[in-house]
Amino acid sequence: MTDNPKLVPAEELVRRSTRRPLPNESAEYRAARDALLVEEIELRRHLARVAAQRRALPPGGAVTHDYRFVGAEGEVGLAELFGGHDTLFVYGMMYGPERKQACPMCTATVANWDPEVPHLEQRIGFAVVARSPYPRLAAFAREQGWDHLKLYSDPSGDFWQDYIGETRDDDMAGYSVFTRRDGTIRHFWSVEGGPEIADPGQDPHGAPDPNSLWNLLDLTPEGRGTDWYPSLSYDD
Repeated sequence: MTDNPKLVPAEELVRRSTRRPLPNESAEYRAARDALLVEEIELRRHLARVAAQRRALPPGGAVTHDYRFVGAEGEVGLAELFGGHDTLFVYGMMYGPERKQACPMCTATVANWDPEVPHLEQRIGFAVVARSPYPRLAAFAREQGWDHLKLYSDPSGDFWQDYIGETRDDDMAGYSVFTRRDGTIRHFWSVEGGPEIADPGQDPHGAPDPNSLWNLLDLTPEGRGTDWYPSLSYDD
């Protein structure tokens, strides 16, 4: 239910719909679909409320450590990752030096962002960080056909320990947003929680899920399923 008096109740919006019935649909289907549309409208509104609540967070902790990364142009600091913007999104990818190959889930996640980077960079800085040496990251990006993602190695693991994992060697993924205001870089928001926050029968994904793979599968009758996981290759 909406708590904003300026919003028309979702049920009323559904009744106002002028969409024609789909071919051969039953009355039972239409009634169920309309009931679902009410929930979809409420979900849209809830996501908007959560986004507004996120934007209203008080200032996060100032970044005082001189984090160093290695990218295509050599060593850079966190400030350089902003690319002239005041907001920076950093994704921590599971591809440490001890891994034989990159995490398939991380790969599927960042792959769907690659073509979006030129659009994202109109508004924010966007970087993918991993613990492997940069030449290994660059080779993997070429192998995957990524043209736009900016990948950086975190050789010391300092950034990884503070904003991605519990330690420098934690093999986990995460993402954080930073701001730069009046010359001060601050942490704004990070995805939080692990297995302890998962609902029964689900993995501990956040909401909204940034991976469009899962969002698209959620629209299908099979859903995400419980026995499938992305792969680095589907040649077999």
